[in-house]
Amino acid sequence: MSELEQLRHAMRATERPDTVLDLAAVMRDGRRLRTRRRVAGAGAATLAAGLAAVVVVVAVDARSGGPPTPDRPPPVAIAPSPVGVSPTLARSLEPTPPPPTADDVPSPKPLGQVIDSEVRHGVDQRVYYVVRVSVPGEPKVTIGLAAGRRLPDGMLTTDILVNDVQGADRSPGFHQIGYDESSSTAPVPTFGYFVGPAHRITGTVDGRQVDARLARWSVDKQVVIFWFEPTTLTPGERLDGIIARDAAGGRL
Repeated sequence: MSELEQLRHAMRATERPDTVLDLAAVMRDGRRLRTRRRVAGAGAATLAAGLAAVVVVVAVDARSGGPPTPDRPPPVAIAPSPVGVSPTLARSLEPTPPPPTADDVPSPKPLGQVIDSEVRHGVDQRVYYVVRVSVPGEPKVTIGLAAGRRLPDGMLTTDILVNDVQGADRSPGFHQIGYDESSSTAPVPTFGYFVGPAHRITGTVDGRQVDARLARWSVDKQVVIFWFEPTTLTPGERLDGIIARDAAGGRL
């Protein structure tokens, strides 16, 4: 008779009124059976650890005792998930493309003719041109003025772009003035635009007067683009004042 059968026989003995229950024997056989189950369970775990795909078994605690019954179902095997990297982790491991640099961003398309300032930086031409802009909440601001360079192959590159941030970009008078805040090898001469019949624009710096060069925008002749020669006004140097005059010399 096996140990399990001996235990069952001892348990059935309690059903007969004339039988005295040997409690010590029942406990001893139960401990032996639990020990056997623990040894078998440890061996099964060792075997499972060596498999490529692990099956997780949810088992009833051995201390609940006895074989499976309707009230105590048998162990349930849960199929393993495929071994691999989760989709979320896989996406996070993918290389992130570097952010675009200034050289990767194309220059805005000029509106009207490009103005050659006759200033040269090596083989590059210093040019000025009007471009389209958009300012949230400001429907009357639609243009900006760019200072750029035209390369030998004809391609344009923008160095500084200035535009109004409120109001109307065609209102009479001076608008934003561009100063070169960098120390690049191609410094940008101070520039801007004036709306009105200006024939002369002069700036004041340290008590001296300097004249700007002028060119009218081909799309709207009321927009006068001006810039100061680097030899008369150092790029980046701030003006103390600026005045526009009409053909008769009157101040606008």
